[in-house]
Amino acid sequence: MKFKHAMIVSALFCAGAVQGQGWAPQKNVEIVAPVPPGGTIDKFARSLDRALIAGKLVTASMTIVNKPGGGNQIAYAYVSQHAADPHYLLISTTTLLTSHITGASKLTYTDFTPIASMFIDNIAFAVNSASAIRDGKELVARMRTDPQSMTIGFSPTLGAHHHIISGLFMKAIGASPRDLKPVAFKGSAQALTALLGNHIELVSTGAGNASIHVASGKLRVVGVAAPQRLPGSMSGVPTWREQGIDLVYGSWRTIAAPKGITGEQAEFWANALRKVSETAEWKADLERNYWSEFFATGAQLRANLEREYAAMKAVLVELGYAKQ
Repeated sequence: MKFKHAMIVSALFCAGAVQGQGWAPQKNVEIVAPVPPGGTIDKFARSLDRALIAGKLVTASMTIVNKPGGGNQIAYAYVSQHAADPHYLLISTTTLLTSHITGASKLTYTDFTPIASMFIDNIAFAVNSASAIRDGKELVARMRTDPQSMTIGFSPTLGAHHHIISGLFMKAIGASPRDLKPVAFKGSAQALTALLGNHIELVSTGAGNASIHVASGKLRVVGVAAPQRLPGSMSGVPTWREQGIDLVYGSWRTIAAPKGITGEQAEFWANALRKVSETAEWKADLERNYWSEFFATGAQLRANLEREYAAMKAVLVELGYAKQ
């Protein structure tokens, strides 16, 4: 699926932008989202598209391309096929690391050019409003005594970040991560639909995905893995730490380009994304979607990815999903 948004600028402005910045995109730029429309990643793609256009940071046309499936691997493979072409921007998630750890993919972050991390998606644990689980304390009690009685849904695949946080939750409450009863969906929207239909009992998802259903009274969030309470319709939800559970974990969102682009091309995108991160509109998007700012580029970003890879591998070994 494609969403095309062409930016209209004068020839004079275009020439000036290219001359002043060195390299700049000369043809259509694809922002590749590894999920269906809807959900955190797709929202991010559209927010990024708007910000780059509104800030006149890109003078070429831009297209959002949704490539769902395969636990994000279809999108990763698609972008990797365009080596050295800076006109492709991949929205990468923790699956870029976890799928390599589990052996589901040969691709990992070293097969791309990491450009910038943009934010942390704060994760919420939600139940249907009709659930017998009224709060975090009751969920903890159930998961300690009979975890197999509750099916937990998440996206996009087993072994990905929502599976990891579910395992970390089990460890934090003194239970075994391997006792989870998980089911994976292609996207968070599908997982939430299953929860709303009472087909599963619990969902781990981005807080922004759950918030609209919380506001309508259809879902109840019993705990968030954020360092502090979230605003808006989520302000009444205590963090897990407030409830005595040492669990703070979020899923980062990073922009990557194909492997083999030049330093000048990588610098263009890093500078453009830094400017996006400084705008009032982007900060409003962060607050609206319950995202926490987490901007990093260059050596800092690479160090973060290396550290995350090691930490995720440790958890996935405990879950029994790491490739031996």
